[in-house]
Amino acid sequence: MKQILSFLLILTSSLSPVNLSSQSNNIQNYIGKLKKDTLFTDAVVGIMVMDSRGKTVASWNPDMPLLTASTMKTITTGVALNLLGDDFRFSTKIGYSGSVRNGVLYGDLYIVGGGDPTLGSSDTLAIAVENLFLQWKDAISAAGIRRINGNIVADDRFFEPEIVPESWSWSNLGPAYGSGVSGLSFYENLQKFKFIPGINPGDKVSLMDVYPGVPGMEYRNELSTGEVKSGNRSSYYISDLAKISQIKGTLPAGSDSISVTYSNKFPHLSCGWEFRQYLMKNGIISDSQIKDAREFNSLQPHQLTIIAETLSPPLSSIVNVTNRISNNFYAETLLKMIGKKATGVGSYDSARVALVRELDGMGVRRKGFTQSDGSGLSRQNYVSARFFCNYFSKMRESSSFNTFFNSLPQPGAPGTLKSVLANEQNESKAKMRAKSGSLANVRCYAGYVKRDNGELIYFAILTNNFSARTTLMQVGIEGFMRELINY
Repeated sequence: MKQILSFLLILTSSLSPVNLSSQSNNIQNYIGKLKKDTLFTDAVVGIMVMDSRGKTVASWNPDMPLLTASTMKTITTGVALNLLGDDFRFSTKIGYSGSVRNGVLYGDLYIVGGGDPTLGSSDTLAIAVENLFLQWKDAISAAGIRRINGNIVADDRFFEPEIVPESWSWSNLGPAYGSGVSGLSFYENLQKFKFIPGINPGDKVSLMDVYPGVPGMEYRNELSTGEVKSGNRSSYYISDLAKISQIKGTLPAGSDSISVTYSNKFPHLSCGWEFRQYLMKNGIISDSQIKDAREFNSLQPHQLTIIAETLSPPLSSIVNVTNRISNNFYAETLLKMIGKKATGVGSYDSARVALVRELDGMGVRRKGFTQSDGSGLSRQNYVSARFFCNYFSKMRESSSFNTFFNSLPQPGAPGTLKSVLANEQNESKAKMRAKSGSLANVRCYAGYVKRDNGELIYFAILTNNFSARTTLMQVGIEGFMRELINY
């Protein structure tokens, strides 16, 4: 009997550690394979997997700060939720200076921005533009105003004027993903262009329409017609230094019209312009010019008669969109709002200071962390895989954790991870919540995996400077993620 008991004791004491060890070693063993794969040895790679107790499960260069791409959004959105709260809403106000007599406003009408990134957005979470302008018009009518005898002032002074982040490259300023932050944003700071290509390759492409408009804007259209099915090969160049843009490249023949969306560096003026057009169509007479509050002898909001206020959707909804579809513009706005809330100044400098302060308050060790922007578009963001895991573990303790966790995309579900782990079972894919990130020669993932026993583990895989095609790198990266969901 003693021999049998001794045998059982030895057997049970040896089985459990072996199983646990083999599970974690499956991940580390897979990393070992990546270390022998020339696709990865010719790149710079940082990997960290950490369990709920803070123990390292597997790693490769976990302390090396690397480019993050859009995984940076997890830091921006999480800190914003911590500081501002799930129910925070941005505010936009309509007010006027002067006085109203006999239906005439002898003064200026102000649109006072409060940083709302959803204002005029076509996203389903936002108030539709027609409804937004109707609310404002009704408030103007209720104030007894039937004619505006002054200007319409677009006031974007809520944030500092940095719609072109200093760390973004010139080539990123024109595309839709390069829309920057304004104190009075509109239509996600984008413009939709309608073009009509020529019949034959080489023909001139005609620019037919732009929405929303920018008063006084000059569009230098140098587009030509490309081959049928050659795709959109256009480039758009713009800054905030002058109201001049340049459109180059080709659009394919064979279409009656083509719509292309580019970024807008004067969104506050667009908001004023489109609202003025709406008022004129709806019986409120205005010969007003659209004035920039920064260039005009403008009053401060507290000096105005405020007649309307529009609130954004709650921050929880904005964060959900930011992470699910990887909206750069929303992320940049949230970063600046962190600075505005914490310091009273809505600038990139104040935002970075405030964000570091919040991380310290959360107890996150900041070794291996450098942040330049909110979205990850900058190539001056450097974060280690270990920092991501430590940060995710501290977010687990936040009162906003459920909102944050549920905002992260899931493989196979609508969002940026829809095509990831395509051959896995849905119940396996449902274990992962993570953010992806891509730049030229950069591919990253970071987030959470829920084990069968309910434990959350934290992970980050950051690949930089690879020379292979991203699709080839993706095979190895998804192999690592497959090991994670089976851990």
